[in-house]
Amino acid sequence: QVQLVESGGGLVQPGGSLRLSCAASVKIFSITVMGWYRQAPGMQRELVAAITSGGNTDYADSVKGRFTISRDNAKKLVYLQMNSLKSEDTAVYYCNGRPAFSAWGQGTQVTVSS
Repeated sequence: QVQLVESGGGLVQPGGSLRLSCAASVKIFSITVMGWYRQAPGMQRELVAAITSGGNTDYADSVKGRFTISRDNAKKLVYLQMNSLKSEDTAVYYCNGRPAFSAWGQGTQVTVSS
């Protein structure tokens, strides 16, 4: 059974930084492509970053150059370093596989506001 636990969100001013963490109890984590998704109010959930088991990364155009995804296969952790945050980054952030598993975690709220 897949369990995903996200943490690290909070309230930050525009231009600030946050680092999100995800603990993933996935049996085949080491070979699973993992991603960070986000969902803003009234919007569909979108993929913002993904990372392969070997460390190759892919980003949505809206976060490219500002966000960095990384992973620790031994600890089954996925991270999202978010810099130069903008108000439009406000959303609930989730981690999941890519493609996503049927189970989702509770997410972590990121609010960018002055």
